[in-house]
Amino acid sequence: MVRIRVAGSETMTDLVRDTAGRPLRNLRVSVTDRCNLRCSYCMPEEDYVWLPKERLLHYGQLTAIVAAAVDLGVRKVRLTGGEPLLRRELWRFVEQLRALSGLQEIAMTTNGLLMAEQAEQLFGAGLDRVTISMDTLHADRFRTATRRDGLSATLEGIQAAATHGSAPVKLNMVVQRGVNDDEVLDLLHFAREGGHELRYIEYMDVDGATRWDPTQVVSRQEILERIQERHGPAVPVDKVGAAPADRFRLDDGTVFGVISSTTQPFCGTCDRARLTADGRLFTCLYATEGLPLGPGVVQGWSTERLSQEIRQRWARRIDRGAEERLALGSERSPTSVPELRADPHLEMHTKGG
Repeated sequence: MVRIRVAGSETMTDLVRDTAGRPLRNLRVSVTDRCNLRCSYCMPEEDYVWLPKERLLHYGQLTAIVAAAVDLGVRKVRLTGGEPLLRRELWRFVEQLRALSGLQEIAMTTNGLLMAEQAEQLFGAGLDRVTISMDTLHADRFRTATRRDGLSATLEGIQAAATHGSAPVKLNMVVQRGVNDDEVLDLLHFAREGGHELRYIEYMDVDGATRWDPTQVVSRQEILERIQERHGPAVPVDKVGAAPADRFRLDDGTVFGVISSTTQPFCGTCDRARLTADGRLFTCLYATEGLPLGPGVVQGWSTERLSQEIRQRWARRIDRGAEERLALGSERSPTSVPELRADPHLEMHTKGG
């Protein structure tokens, strides 16, 4: 049986570092590969091969892996999917994570459609903060981009998270030229008025984005130029840790962030690993192979054994996936749809992108 460390237990071990000296500090846990939207930049295909439900780890098994990672220095966990709120009684997992000594923050990224009905339980169980995807303020555009109706539910979810959470809600906007880039300033105004913090994300070339078009990328530089043309200087805010967003402050106090994975990758400071719902641990969003920690493994290994395996995998880490893709440019061969269907672990929505 796996032993879980709880508050008050022994101190954590020294940080494990990879071949470039990057520590393991953040773990993204995908609790499901399924989603209730079909966003064009993430799940553009008509159908997908899903992870078999019988192979998914239950919350106790996921918590055991997180406990092992915490022993190695992980201090922040982010719950992702797919859409994490599709996983039943997710608050129970949050409650288990909250009992782990050394874990400082539990966050979640969601599309917000189910947030209104779950926010009170989630924050009551110990969820610290939430990031909600918000790419447009127009219902018809939302429907076109996601192939679902859901803008009103997303807005209700944002309000519920703001009501029940103690930290400001963060909003993610994936900016695509000719799709929603005309709303860069509108979303900033919406976030400011609601007391939220907006983060612009460059349209990324990842496995699963099978229809990625480089001409639709709106760069960090262009985003900043548009904002500064309207609002004046955007002053950089000192960065804390290895957060992916570069944050800026306007004269009126508005703070926003830009995640420039496409044009200015931050591989050199990346401290994140990703755990899939069936127990595959990836050390990079672009990695093609992961450490298998499925139900049989978790059930048979102690926390110490799990930590040892994760330590060894991270210590060998050489990943600089986004930088490599940028260097290859048009010479990169994208992963084909048949390849993705043969191994759904390659999909961004499976890895918890």
